[in-house]
Formats: sequence, C-alpha cells, structure tokens
Amino acid sequence: MEPAQTPHDRAPFFALMAANTVAQVGHMMTAVAVPWLVLETTGSAAQVGLVGAAIAIGAIVPALLGGPLVDRLGLRRTSVAADLICCVTVASIPALHLLGVLEFWQLVVLVFILSSCNSQGDTGRFALIPGLARRAAMSLERSNATDRAIARAGQLIGPLLAGVLIPVIGPANVLFVDAGTFAVSAMLVSFGVPSAVAALSGSEQRSTMRNYRAALSEGLRFVIGNRLVLSIILLCLVGNFFDVPLLTVVLPVYAKEIFGSPQSLGLMLGSLAAGTLAGTILFGAFGQKLPRRQLFLWGWLLVVLITYGALSATVPLTAIVLAGVVGGLAAGPINPILETVLQENTPPQLMGRVFAAFLAFAQAGIPFGAAIAGFAIERAGLIPTIAAGATVYVLVIVLMFLNPALRRMDARVAAKEPLAAESARAQSSPQARRSATMKAGL
Repeated sequence: MEPAQTPHDRAPFFALMAANTVAQVGHMMTAVAVPWLVLETTGSAAQVGLVGAAIAIGAIVPALLGGPLVDRLGLRRTSVAADLICCVTVASIPALHLLGVLEFWQLVVLVFILSSCNSQGDTGRFALIPGLARRAAMSLERSNATDRAIARAGQLIGPLLAGVLIPVIGPANVLFVDAGTFAVSAMLVSFGVPSAVAALSGSEQRSTMRNYRAALSEGLRFVIGNRLVLSIILLCLVGNFFDVPLLTVVLPVYAKEIFGSPQSLGLMLGSLAAGTLAGTILFGAFGQKLPRRQLFLWGWLLVVLITYGALSATVPLTAIVLAGVVGGLAAGPINPILETVLQENTPPQLMGRVFAAFLAFAQAGIPFGAAIAGFAIERAGLIPTIAAGATVYVLVIVLMFLNPALRRMDARVAAKEPLAAESARAQSSPQARRSATMKAGL
C-alpha cells in the first residue's frame, strides 16, 4: 500500500528536479564549450558538424538498445550510474587537451560516449516523474511543466555562464566545471530519491524481466502500433534534424562569423532558454485546460518562423536575442505536452523502453542534420543554409495540422487510464499485445 501523502512527499520529486537543473547547466556549458574548442583548434565548420553528428548518434542507437537495460537496472540506479560515467568522460576531454595529446578522433569518441550515457540518464529521470508526481500529489501536466521549467532554467544559466567563463579560463577548463555538475546530479538523485520511493514508478521490476530481445521487441511494438506516438515522433524527428544542428553547429558558426565572440553564442542560446522557461511556467500555471494540439502545433510553428526568420535576416544581436525570447515563449508548452501525452499512453512497466525508443527514433535525423549543416555552410554559405532549412521545416509543421492522429492529444488523463490498463494486460500473450496495439493506433 502506498504511504499516506505528507508535505515531505514532495522532497524526492524536487530532488529529481534539482538534479535535472544542475545537469542541464553542465550540458549547455558543454554545448558552447565543445564547438568553440573545435573552432579554436581547427577553424572548421565541417568538423564542428562531425562532432555534432557523433553526439547525435550517441543519443540514438544506445538509447534504443539501452531501454530494456534501464527497466532491468532500475530508473534511479540508471540515472546515478549514467551521471557518474558522464562525469569521468567529459573530464577526459580537457585533461587530454591540456596534456597536448587530444586528437580529433578521440574527441569524437568521447562526445559519443558522453551522449550515449547521458541519454540513458535522461530516460531514467523521465520515467521516474509519474511515480514521484503521484507521491507529491501533482498532476502529470504540472509535474512535467515543473520538470521542463527547472531544466530550462539550467539551460538559461549554462550558455550565459559558458560565455563568461570561456574568455577567462578557456573552453577546455569549462568542461572541468561541467564534470562537476554531473557529479552533483548523481549525488542529488542518489541521496534525494530513496529507492523505496523510486519503486512507486512501477518500473522497478527486474525480477519479472524476460530476455533482452523479447523486452526490446515489446517496447518497439508498443511504439510502432500507436499512431499518436508515431506522429509525434515524425514531427520531433524533423524538428531535431533542424533544431539540434542549429544549436550545435549553426549558432556557433553564426556567433564566430557574424559577431565574433563566444558571449554572443551564450546570449543567443540563453535567450531561447529564457523564453522557453517563461512559456513553460505559464503553461504550468494556466495551460492545463487549454487544447493541447493547438498549443503544441502553433507553438512549434511560431518558434520556427520567429527564430529562423531573425537569423536569416542577419538582424543585430539585440533583435536576435529578442526573437529568441519570443520564440522560446511560444515553444514553452511543447515539451510538457509531449511528455504528458507519452506518459499517459505508456504502461509503467514499459516506460523505460518506450521512452528510450521514442528518444532514439525522434533523434534519428540529428546526425545527418549536423553533418549536412556543417558541409552546407561551407558550400552554400551560412545564411542560405538557414533559410533553406526554415522553408522545409515550416512546410512539415503546416502538414501536421492535417494529421488526424494528433487530435488524440486533447484527451485528458481520465480518458487514458483505461488504455494504460489495457496495455498492461496486453503483456500476457502475443495475440493480446497485437490487439491492444491496434486499438492504441486508432
């Protein structure tokens, strides 16, 4: 029987939120420091693109294959172990650089490992949210909005801090600071989220896990059979194809070529984070009764039109920062809505596998986007690359307004509980699983 709710029941939830904040600060510092280190040492936009591709590949295949392992090891243990490995990995980059032995291929391998482990940690922390939210007596929408808002705060602080520290201590030494943030995140989850509380997520079922291949197939069947999830994956795939290379390749080159300073990169990244933070907070406070689908799609369309438009027009840095804030404000509800819909439609015992598969498929285009962006900038130029990407991006979002599967986003928790119960029962036989999957896809 679940313990009675007390005011102290919120402590594990906020410990998890604090861990996410610290980890995001470090992650965004890395997003600024690593590309700047490559540009300082090689001057090559193409090599920045290859590093971005390595980061993306690390977040795809290991995330997909690691889903059953996350469910087997346990969500809390996965989060802590991933952060500790990331701590050692990211510290290795500046250590090798300061010793004068860091080769480009070594950097590619290390960022691949960093991204791989970080994706497993993200999966574990994401899947912990429903159980901790129930213990804290919080709705899924509000808990996910809190998660995203706190993470966005970290994303706001990280680029600004990196922009200040890089001229003072250098991009390599900034990565030592990043290593410390991973260590702090691991301690917060380890000591702040007791194992007994983590078990309330319903996914600490290592004793009932079947063989690896069957467990992996089970999660994949669930994802592939749900048209709503597949539609969101398609939009996220296209979005990540353009947005992640924008952050990791285009904006670093833009900052160096147009403005000539790491501070400008930190301001551009920070403005997006600030706007998204404000939008997420507003959604958490007032958006729970609003139509999810309209907020989701219109927010995505507006952020692309505003931010990509400002960059394509090469307006002054002040205007780009303002565009980042306004575009981020429109984008604020996107991730809380996405996370809530995914959690509502996923049985607890499949959460690690389903979210890992979702992450892998949604990010499958990032390596190609990062590599293409780097080479396109060198061949066609920076501004034509941004404008061409924005045109394709907007077209895909507009087409998604016509997708009937996304109308199911407006169903609330009460309508989803029978589906989750049915999906949990569907694990008993292959025939039942196929039936439940077909129903989920309607």
